[in-house]
Order: sequence, then C-alpha cells, then structure tokens
Amino acid sequence: MGSYLNPGNFSFRGSLRSKIYVDKSELIVKTNDALCTEQKYICVSRPRRFGKSMAANMLAAYYDRSENTEELFHNLAISKDKSYKENLNQYDVIKINMQEFLSMSETMEEMLEMLKNYLVADLEETYPKVRFRDGKNLIQVMKDVFSYTKCPFVILIDEWDCLFREYKQNKEAQRKYLDFLRAWLKDKDYVAMAYMTGILPIKKYGSHSALNMFTEYSMTDPGELAEYFGFTESEVFGLCDKYEMSFEKAKIWYDGYQLVEHKKEKEECHSMYSPKSVVEAMLRHKFGTYWNQTETYEALKIYIQMDMDGLKESVVRMLAGESVSINIGTFSNDMTTFATKDDILTLLVHLGYLTYNVTDQTVRIPNKEVSQEYVNAISTMSWHGVADLLDSSHKLLEALWDLDEEAVAAGIEKAHEEIPILQYNDENSLSCTINLAFYFAREYYSIIRELPAGKGFADICMIPRQEHLDKPAVIIELKWDKNTIGALKQIKEKNYGNALKAYQGKVLLVGINYNKKSKKHECAIEVMEK
Repeated sequence: MGSYLNPGNFSFRGSLRSKIYVDKSELIVKTNDALCTEQKYICVSRPRRFGKSMAANMLAAYYDRSENTEELFHNLAISKDKSYKENLNQYDVIKINMQEFLSMSETMEEMLEMLKNYLVADLEETYPKVRFRDGKNLIQVMKDVFSYTKCPFVILIDEWDCLFREYKQNKEAQRKYLDFLRAWLKDKDYVAMAYMTGILPIKKYGSHSALNMFTEYSMTDPGELAEYFGFTESEVFGLCDKYEMSFEKAKIWYDGYQLVEHKKEKEECHSMYSPKSVVEAMLRHKFGTYWNQTETYEALKIYIQMDMDGLKESVVRMLAGESVSINIGTFSNDMTTFATKDDILTLLVHLGYLTYNVTDQTVRIPNKEVSQEYVNAISTMSWHGVADLLDSSHKLLEALWDLDEEAVAAGIEKAHEEIPILQYNDENSLSCTINLAFYFAREYYSIIRELPAGKGFADICMIPRQEHLDKPAVIIELKWDKNTIGALKQIKEKNYGNALKAYQGKVLLVGINYNKKSKKHECAIEVMEK
C-alpha cells in the first residue's frame, strides 16, 4: 500500500552510527546519525543515489517493536552506546513512501485522501480495542491511539518532496500538501520523531515555511550528518580491497562530494562517495556510470540549456575542471523558480550533478561519472562547438605524445574558436581552454592546476595514473602575449621537474603562448628523462 504501521518506539539520546549488510552482497549501507541530538523533526535532502530510502528502512528496523532486530545491530557501533537497549525495538513506527501514493492517484487531493484512509485503516486494524471518536480524522485517530498506548510514533516519510517534482507548476497543490504535513506533525504529542527524506530542501513561501519545525540537512549544509550521507573514503578503500578493485579508479569515478561538518574545535571535511555507484561497481567488477539507472541525463539537459546569463560559460568552465562561484541564498527550494544562474546551479547541487564547497562558496563537477552525464547531455544539445571539442580531444592528446607542435597549437586554436564565450584576457582563460581541449587526457592522467613545484607553479601538470605509467608526464607553462621559448625556459629555471618526485620516465615540457597581435596560439615541446 505504500505505508505500514509497526509497533516500535523511539528516543533521541542514542547515537545511530550503524552499518548493515544488504542481501548477499555484504556491502555496507549506512544510515543517518539522526539520534545524536535532541531533535524531534529532521529533514534530510540529498540525491536519489545517496541511499535515502535505505536510511529510512534502517531507522524503521531499529525502532520497530514488532520484531526483534538486535541481531542486525549488536556488532555495530550503536550497540556500545549507553542508550542502545533503551531505544532498540521500542516504539510504533509509521513508514511511508510518498511517491507510491502519488503514483496511485490523479491529483494531490486524491493522494492525501488515500494516504489518510490507508493510515486510519492500519491503525484501526492494529488497535481494535481503541475507542475512536472520529474514525475519519487521521489526527484524531492517532491521538486516540496515543492516549490508549501512551507510546508516541516515529513517522518516517520517504520521497517527501515528490509532489514538488511532479507538480512543479502547481503552487496551490504544493501549499496544501505542506499545510497537511504541518497539521499532521507539528506540536503533536503522538509524534516522538518525524523524519523526512527527499531531494529538495523544504519549500519556503515568502519568509516563512509551513514546516519550520524541521531541522534540515542537505548537500549544501549537511551538519553533523555529513559523514553519513554516503560511503566514506576509508569504507570505499576497504571495499576495493575486499573485491579486488582499484581504489584509484574508484576515487576517479565516484569521489568528489566534499561535505563539511562544522565542529567547535575545527571544520571536518568528509570525502563522500555515492553508495549506489560503489555497490554496482563492486558487484559487477566494472567501473561505469550507474546513477543513470535512477536519473537520466535528460534531467540535467533541461537545466543547463536554460538561457540564464553566464550559465553556459559556467558549465563549460566546470567541464574544464574549474570551480565556479555561487550564491546559494536565493534558491527557492523548488524546480521552477529561477531568478539567476546561481539558482539553477544550486538545484544541480541538490540533484547531485555538482558539489558545493562551503569554504570558498564554489561549485564544480565532482567526478568522472557525473562528468560523463554532462558529456551525454551536451552531445544531444545545440552546443556543437563544445561537443565537437570534447569528441576531438583524444586526437589532440595523441598529437602531444607525437611531439607535433603545430598540431597541438592548431588543436588549441580550434578549441578557442569553437568556444567564443571563453574570451581571452589573461592566462586563466587560456588555461581553461587548454584544460577543455585536453579533456580526454583525464583517461590517463591526474590533471593538476598550478602544481607547487621548485621555485614556482606549473600552470598545468599531467601526472600519469598508476595503470598508465607508460605515458609521459606533461608540464605545461602558459604565456599570454609573450613567447614559447620563455615558457620552456621558465619551466627549467624554476625546476618544475621536481614536482614529479614519485615519477620516473619521460616528461614533456610544453610551452604554450597566445599571441595577442596575431591572435594565434604557439606551441613548443621538449623532452626530458627523469
């Protein structure tokens, strides 16, 4: 039916730092540390592939008193908490997947009516001895049950925001839905805790929200739940070791979400991996894009092709590996109200297509898996210059390996011509063009911008990955309206080669200059052995 009612119980003093094995895969799935504070209302918003439903299922298993689930938790960290026994299998649990109710109904009103009827029927069946004063009123029925049992409910709502994604333009339906949730949950003695999970933060109308009693945790502000949004780096390392998979490749494919937890002593940054993708990669013994099984690039395409001032340039710069400044404060927490490009970029953070750096307030594309979705989307759009450039980037890399200076200069020239939005005015713009032109190089290299080396910085350094040590390392020095000879001389004088201390083999020294007068790119390449 999309919901169930189970005898269970709940307290807020425990610390749920639990992990559980799923089916026969023996892959760790984590939950939120939702019990570490005295919070009664919690809303967690994060991308679909970050295991929202599993977190809700875990909470239900922990508090549900209809079944003894101690076997699932007794070897986990929570079992060492002093409140473990007090909370395990104690309170009644109502768990609802709101998406299922929405799918079975034609309107929002029909969805809410169905939800209320099903819950009332479950309560009447579970508590036949309770005298219900108004059997058609969900709130009164739950008050009567609580009066009889003296045991409040844990209410878990999965996909709480589905209505905002399905009824994007229907503001009145959205308002009525929020009003229902507020009337049902807020300041009710029968609620021990209300926990909601979805993709979007709670929608606000004007300066107020219908659900202002909730504490929110999101991809832009994960709080103390930061390390529980997905798999941590140490967990992925352990899984790669167990399943004999390359951790370096796992990091390239699925790392990149840097979530910051603010503590009294310091800020702690957690490197987060998507559980969905990691699990699929381990089981299939193959790295690839697995998140498009739950979301397609069409969703991304809709937003990045919107005609917002500077949006296309921001996307192109992020494809080149750059970070883009953003103001997340104007986002309206829905999928239709966009005043600026920042609102669209903020939505892409919540959808998982970008990662947000709270320290410098920038966004970027997190990893190879997500980057591939951008490439897929752009290939079907009218951004032909960008798509053609990405498609031909492998030829440019081969020209570099062949020491073909003219071909490299011509390839970068083409990149500049096909992406006119990247107007040259300094070495930074030149660097963006070159990074995009060498997009395919990421298959073989770790590309580092301004790598500290010797007496200065190399503008771009390409370090071969462990499985591609047969390829030469590359150090690129960029010049703006100067000359390539000076660029190569600077590489040697500043001893940039020492940056590759762990590398032995061929190194390509590449000097690239943009001649402002001729509006042409120039390239010089030298080879050294290290």
